[in-house]
Amino acid sequence: MQVRSLFLLLVLVLVAATVEASKNKKEKAKKDGSKCEDWRWGPCVPNSKDCGLGYREGTCKDESKKLKCKIPCNWKKKFGADCKYKFESWGGCSAQTGLKTRSGILKKALYNAQCEETVYVTKPCSSKIKSKSKAKKGKGKD
Repeated sequence: MQVRSLFLLLVLVLVAATVEASKNKKEKAKKDGSKCEDWRWGPCVPNSKDCGLGYREGTCKDESKKLKCKIPCNWKKKFGADCKYKFESWGGCSAQTGLKTRSGILKKALYNAQCEETVYVTKPCSSKIKSKSKAKKGKGKD
């Protein structure tokens, strides 16, 4: 009976130690040395050219911080990297302009970015006609 109670006591001590360790990890993650809660973040500024790794500056009262960020090199620079949109399928090709159009509705604005609710993008119509079925090479020949 004593062995069973000793084992139970050991299990309880291990559980308590694990819970305490997880609390300490959460508190360390929350503490960044600032008590300010109303941060204003600027746009992501690439280190070189107009895309790639960079930083964004944030201010809150008299404090300031820099965070690492990244602008994908294939991203639509018109919208900025902090505005995420859900786009429809491409529309048909306009004979007058030679362009296809589609619209995107704002899905998420990161770091309180100023984003347009709806955006429109265009691209040139493809001059190539894609065939849906292509014959497989080497098959069906006798």
